[in-house]
Amino acid sequence: MPILKDILPHERQSVILQRLDSQGRVIAADLAKEMNVSEDSIRRDLRELAQRGLCRRVYGGALSVAPDPGPLNKRIQNSTPILSVLAEAAAALVGPGQTIFLDAGSTNRAIALALPSQANLTVITNAPAIGEALLSKPGVETILIGGRLDSKAGGSLGAKALREIQAIHADIYFMGACALSFETGVTAFNFEEAELKRALVNAANATVITLSADKFDTLAPYQVIPCEAIDHLVIETNDQIEPRLKVFRKSGCSVQTVHIQEAL
Repeated sequence: MPILKDILPHERQSVILQRLDSQGRVIAADLAKEMNVSEDSIRRDLRELAQRGLCRRVYGGALSVAPDPGPLNKRIQNSTPILSVLAEAAAALVGPGQTIFLDAGSTNRAIALALPSQANLTVITNAPAIGEALLSKPGVETILIGGRLDSKAGGSLGAKALREIQAIHADIYFMGACALSFETGVTAFNFEEAELKRALVNAANATVITLSADKFDTLAPYQVIPCEAIDHLVIETNDQIEPRLKVFRKSGCSVQTVHIQEAL
């Protein structure tokens, strides 16, 4: 890679943003070497970009800002074929007679739709949209978690929801993930959502993350769990993402990749 010499700070920042857009992450030491400047200069650039909301700093570099998911009803309306392909791969992990958690999210709603109709399943969810999606499946018993309904999250949050979760145990928890990177684990935009997700992790035998490529190597404000707590990752992959998955496998996480273009 050619060294970028004698470029101005705003030009460096433009290059950094291009890297974040194409790769999702940057390493300060690598940028300093490539641009022939000190790491302090790069850290200043990253700090300025973070203050403008254009990246999120992590130890040694920065990650892309996770895309704002918006209200659940809008996400459902804007669902793409990618979600259906990922959902089918995730739903195949469920065995007959199992009890599963599906928290609020457009991907998890797609998983609900992909579940077999005659499988003697119990699905526990905090999302009315997921409960509604399961009405046509006679082999699925649906339990709705109560509490305060958050209109943006599309699910019940708060103390009542947490109390109900403490009284339930599931075989698998399919977590709706806002953002994921190996350095920071799973992160969320809403503090109460992060709290509920941690409670669901503790109430399940296994945690599964189903992730589209745009959420990988991104960061949201609230920590949910580290990567070591993920049992299975179903992820849309490409040439840039594939090499980054080695560290997940080394951490003990089972990784299932989905090449969307091949699947469509």
